[in-house]
Amino acid sequence: MNTPRASGLLASELAAVTLGVSGLDTGLQRNGATVLHLDWQPPGNDDPGVAWDLARATHDRSTDGKSLGFAIDRANAEAVGRVLQAEPTWVDVALAAREIWPAMGRTLLHAGPPISWAEMCGPMRGAIIGAILYENWATTADEAKKLAGSGEVRFAPCHEWGAVGPMCGIISPSMPLVVVENRVHGTRAFAPFMEAGGARTLRFGAFGDDVSSGLKWIERVLAPTLKTAVTAMDGGLPLKPIMAQALHMSDDVHNRNTAATLMLLRYVAEALIRPGMRKDLVAETLGTLRSDDMFFLSFSMAACKATMDAAHGVRFSSMVTAMARNGVNVGIRVSGLDNEWFIGRADVPVGLYLPGFSEKQANPDIGDSAITETSGLGAFAMAAAPAMVQFVGGTPQDALRYSREMARVTITRNPGFTLPALDFVGSPVGIDIRKVIDEGMRPVINTAIAHKEPGMGIIGAGIVQAPMQCFTTALQTLVAKYAAFE
Repeated sequence: MNTPRASGLLASELAAVTLGVSGLDTGLQRNGATVLHLDWQPPGNDDPGVAWDLARATHDRSTDGKSLGFAIDRANAEAVGRVLQAEPTWVDVALAAREIWPAMGRTLLHAGPPISWAEMCGPMRGAIIGAILYENWATTADEAKKLAGSGEVRFAPCHEWGAVGPMCGIISPSMPLVVVENRVHGTRAFAPFMEAGGARTLRFGAFGDDVSSGLKWIERVLAPTLKTAVTAMDGGLPLKPIMAQALHMSDDVHNRNTAATLMLLRYVAEALIRPGMRKDLVAETLGTLRSDDMFFLSFSMAACKATMDAAHGVRFSSMVTAMARNGVNVGIRVSGLDNEWFIGRADVPVGLYLPGFSEKQANPDIGDSAITETSGLGAFAMAAAPAMVQFVGGTPQDALRYSREMARVTITRNPGFTLPALDFVGSPVGIDIRKVIDEGMRPVINTAIAHKEPGMGIIGAGIVQAPMQCFTTALQTLVAKYAAFE
């Protein structure tokens, strides 16, 4: 006679998988059971209303062609398709921002979502003061501070003007800009050049004669020389091949740009070896590119901005097209939701600090450079740059994990940006607000850390995640906007 299956089960070691309140596991454990407790929470960030909206926005296969979820999936395929098709190309250097925006007047652009002078963090206030001094709108820091709070200077996000800026992200009327055009869709994006000088730079909130002098050197030497270089390149310089190759050379094209900068140097040097060029200016320009491993970041950010702007404005799409931080708040923009910002509080990155500094001195996350993560680079492609953990903390396995995990909150993978350490799989791209909420997994960003006091500069680097509030609010708005579709 065969032994009943139940008898066999009872005779074996008892094991259980549990979820919910962990205190309920104690009875099983007292009776010798092996217990695996799942770290699980209901979808919708524990909010029944959000969970219901998530369900409404999810594709129900039984109603193909009729559900809101189906319409969102179809829109997302179009939006992410535009990202994959993009061909960002360096086409020009604007010798001053006012060339791009003649009516700019006394406007200063900044990183992240909208913010007033009264709300700004220390580094951004320092950068605003520095920009006012650079523009000669004031002669002392006290005068600049008073002017900034007077209402005579207008503040606006870089993203709303088709631009992006690292860290504080300040763009003033006299600043030269990298100009990148997406050849497939015609979208253009702009970014300021990276300043030499490390901590004593405007992007980290420093101000003073040395900072202004550095900006004037860009205006006087670097920008005109690089304009000559790009003009000599027939049709400009395609950036996507450089970025793709850099991933194969251990860059993430956000916080590690060593390979990409060296490739840029090669193309620029070739363009500048021409009769009639002033050797001293060429030498200074090439010396800057050679000595600054992060120089390519301006080009990378502008390339990603031109790419993602082409994917913005697709009706029904739940794909994130911008993710930016101003040192106080994080904001995202969603393709199918016009130009509205969805905002949550910025966190302080977790990472490594320079000697003498700690989290106590750190400013919350800041900068437009998360446009790279939005495009599937940066931390999303960190598997390509495991050495990054020496800069931001963690282990090489963490770098691989970030790239794997971000595939769970994105629409697809980019075959144009492949990751050697993961068998050349494409980097995850197209953050879907629905998947972020459903997975309970916030997008990860690798970033530099600024001191919370103005002018103190960089004090470390680390990893941070965008706040869930951005995504839940965006989902609720998306469902409310397109509810009539159902």
